[in-house]
Amino acid sequence: MTSRRSERLSRIPPYLFVEIDRRKRAAIAAGRDVIDFGIGDPDRPTPSFVVDAMAEAIRSPSNHRYASTVGSAAFREAVAGYMRRRFGVTVDPECEVIALLGSKEGIGHLPTAVVDPGEIVLVPDPGYPVYTSGAVFAEARCHIMPLTEANGWLPRLGDLPGDVRRDATLMYINYPNNPTSACAPLEFYADAVAFAREHGILVAHDAAYGDLYFDAPPPSILQIEGAAEVAIEFHSLSKTFNMTGWRVAFAVGNADALAALASVKSNLDSGVFQATQHAACVALGRYDDPAVRSSIAFYRARRDQLITGLRSAGWRVDPPAATFYVWAKCPSEYDSMTAAKKILDDADAVVIPGVGFGAGGEGFVRFALTVDEERTKQAMERIATIRW
Repeated sequence: MTSRRSERLSRIPPYLFVEIDRRKRAAIAAGRDVIDFGIGDPDRPTPSFVVDAMAEAIRSPSNHRYASTVGSAAFREAVAGYMRRRFGVTVDPECEVIALLGSKEGIGHLPTAVVDPGEIVLVPDPGYPVYTSGAVFAEARCHIMPLTEANGWLPRLGDLPGDVRRDATLMYINYPNNPTSACAPLEFYADAVAFAREHGILVAHDAAYGDLYFDAPPPSILQIEGAAEVAIEFHSLSKTFNMTGWRVAFAVGNADALAALASVKSNLDSGVFQATQHAACVALGRYDDPAVRSSIAFYRARRDQLITGLRSAGWRVDPPAATFYVWAKCPSEYDSMTAAKKILDDADAVVIPGVGFGAGGEGFVRFALTVDEERTKQAMERIATIRW
């Protein structure tokens, strides 16, 4: 049989980070000293108390068997406790919490669970590419919600056409935002909940960076009265606890939507490893531990160093209030792909071109604050020598 690829895959652009990694590996193979500000993968270790909990749990034979798709009772209780302490939000651990193999998995599977072929998924642009790919795999139609600097990188829900509002069944929003680092006020969430209720739309709020903030703690959409009737929210332990490789996250909110997502997952995966869930319970119980919050000081120092270096080199860049990304305007009217290529070619540094997150990201590049201060200093010195 001749190998072939499905037509769906032809409608999905190459996953940006794979292409960036290919270019980086080629540069390294050529013997160049590459400094990587690309993929947002924390360079700091998982807190020792989480590792210790995992080491204990992994030795228990009871944790070596298949895990529940929705997560253990202990994990769901830990999530409910976290939501109560962090946001003042009450969720029912029996039906309003579900464990995920990373929030990416849940986000990607959600359209299959709640959207029928031909219906519309509202996708922010610029935005995380999985919002689009999950919709494509579900045979849905994507409608772009432009995010602009002029509007604080928030979508204008009132600008959506009437036929789009009629046919839309799912809307993704993401704050603190990747890639722009923008935060959303509670007023925006109130508008989103009212809009969703009026038009019969499920809101999926991706809050993976909700605990990586430098100023005021970002809110949850579930703080809005009645939000659980129309919304679910994704949270991840990956960035907060430096646990990207552990693949553990959760979704909370609307019970019917989570039940549908659990149904999809029960056909496609076997749940989060039970020892990992045990370690995650310990992590969630100590989300405000100094060992966890100390990462913010590291990211703040790197943020300030990187912004100072870019501004000295003539770049226009605003300090982010949250996430570990810096969203920087390209110099001299360069488009984002050309600017990223020039930075790699002339400064041996990897950044993500904004257009990889959608047409709305054109003219910007994203730096991840996952490079230590000495290497960041070297990169800024190199970038300062580029002639634009």
